[in-house]
Amino acid sequence: MTPELWEDVVRAALGGGRRPVTVARLRGGSKKGVYRLTLDDASTVVVYRWAAAENYWPGAADEPGPDAGDAGRQQDPLSPASGLDLFEAAHRRLAALGVRTPRLYLADGSRTLHRADLAVVEDVPGENLEALLGRDPRAAEPVLARLADTLGLLREHRARYLGRTAPGGNGGAPEARSCERLVVDRALADLAEAAARDTRLHAAEDRLAALVQAHGAAVGPRTEWGLVHGELGPDHVLVDRQGRPVLIDIEGLMHFDAEWEHAFLRIRFGEHYRWLAHDGLDEQRLALHTLAMRLSLVAGPLRLLDGDFPDREAMRGIAEHNLREALALLR
Repeated sequence: MTPELWEDVVRAALGGGRRPVTVARLRGGSKKGVYRLTLDDASTVVVYRWAAAENYWPGAADEPGPDAGDAGRQQDPLSPASGLDLFEAAHRRLAALGVRTPRLYLADGSRTLHRADLAVVEDVPGENLEALLGRDPRAAEPVLARLADTLGLLREHRARYLGRTAPGGNGGAPEARSCERLVVDRALADLAEAAARDTRLHAAEDRLAALVQAHGAAVGPRTEWGLVHGELGPDHVLVDRQGRPVLIDIEGLMHFDAEWEHAFLRIRFGEHYRWLAHDGLDEQRLALHTLAMRLSLVAGPLRLLDGDFPDREAMRGIAEHNLREALALLR
């Protein structure tokens, strides 16, 4: 995309006087495009762009928007999270809680400035937490401690419904299916899909399905849920100049089991998870969510590979690693 295509967007977001001179697509996004615009005064901003051409997932809706598909997406907390409405709702909620995210300069769903829904946000300088952990784990420790505090804020912001933070996001989910039922159903669907693609999972499908059901049956009732990010890996945490964690890819923010968040944190942070661990977790729920997360991290990447996602070796690696870990849970 040429800089000229973004001139009206920059003017609306930042006022007159500045114009984009370069545009670079950033790596990593699978549901939206992420672009860095460098302006003629050498400052930068980041643009999120939601459009069919930016969504690498097979079967994604042609365009995100406030239609019936979005209503269903908001009702099911475990459905794919993408779209400007979810981003805005999550950004508002996190800002109200004092959780650091990139500053929002413009959110526009009119498609008059550009031919897709978009948001213009602060370009947080520096590296993400994943890069910092790889380069200097000791320097990352204060950031991890602050991230643990952030997780505590989210965990304690409780509600008596399950679901996303967008309007209509609760959808009556507690009355229809409990949190654990949602996870069991999702895990069984992911298992069936992945088993159809891999002979090792196919051979173990019945035993894994029985383990999912056993974990689900062991979980006791719950009537309140805190907030979770949903995919809070170290690559989704930027580090600002003050050493504060800055959460990105926030569209999946929802009221759900904290154990769902911690299952993902344990997988993604590895040895560094000790900084983020929480003593009050339900071990039965954690066991269920860990198995479900492993199966999701097999089925999801394999599904993504059906399309034209560019970083294919990374996706194959994620699927293979989590397939082996899921099978190991049978022991």
